[in-house]
Amino acid sequence: MMLGRIEGFGGVVRGRAEVPPSRLALWWRRWGVNAAYYGLCTVLLLMFLFPIVWSLLTSFETAREASASPPAYWPSRFSIENYRNLANYGEGIGRYVWNSGSVALLTVIGTLVLATLGGYGFSRFRFPGRNALFMLILATLMIPFQSILNPLFILLRLLHLQDTHLGLALVYTTFQLPFAVFMMRNAFDAVPIEIEEAAVLDGCSPAGTLLRVMLPLVGPGLATVGLFAFFGSWNELLAALILVSDSRAYTLPVMLLNAQSGQLGAVNWGLMQAGIVLTIVPCAALFLLLQRYYISGLVAGAVKA
Repeated sequence: MMLGRIEGFGGVVRGRAEVPPSRLALWWRRWGVNAAYYGLCTVLLLMFLFPIVWSLLTSFETAREASASPPAYWPSRFSIENYRNLANYGEGIGRYVWNSGSVALLTVIGTLVLATLGGYGFSRFRFPGRNALFMLILATLMIPFQSILNPLFILLRLLHLQDTHLGLALVYTTFQLPFAVFMMRNAFDAVPIEIEEAAVLDGCSPAGTLLRVMLPLVGPGLATVGLFAFFGSWNELLAALILVSDSRAYTLPVMLLNAQSGQLGAVNWGLMQAGIVLTIVPCAALFLLLQRYYISGLVAGAVKA
């Protein structure tokens, strides 16, 4: 062991100097940390992908093989029997996809319009009770939507909007608005006010400033709000099950709930897995296309200058 000299106020003290780790030891330590990190990420990825891959493979099994116990994780032969049965169920799978798509599109449009106006107002305008009103909107997030489904059912019936896509979309928009307004206010807060002042000096009206200048700058926030609204309305079951009683107006989740039962109450797993795959595809495609804007929108307004 090497001996070193440490000079102090009272003289010279002899002690043991630390030997720096070798380059090989540092490489092994860094390699071990990286291996543990990527190993954990791989395990989590496999846990996340397993049910999706299993649903995809099961959807291509025959009805008998899909219902076998223990389950077969790989089909003995690939068959489109489940997709054929799904396509011919009830009014036809096309109608139910159209119903879900219509409701989701109306929900996204309504949420984006109202959340943009609300977020811009809370971000740029100063008026009495602004903070209290904003906190009141956020407080509605703590109300379980299941507790207000009965009043909503009565309200839609009085307005003659029961069993309509518009009525269901209005309900979904109401559920989405508190979080959407919060996201859009943060997105507008992240835009420097000097940009808006420059647009006003150039002759832009308030509406022109919002449409031509501010909206392109808060695109990630719009993408995030739109994705949340689409996912929430596309996958929602309970409200659609209670508020829609006409089978021709069923959304895709309600149709799958009714189609899951086979003979003597047995669950038709093949049909269910085919429906699950069909439901996942639009969500996965939209997320992959907009994931960059989605992540940027989530962190918008987190850091302020």
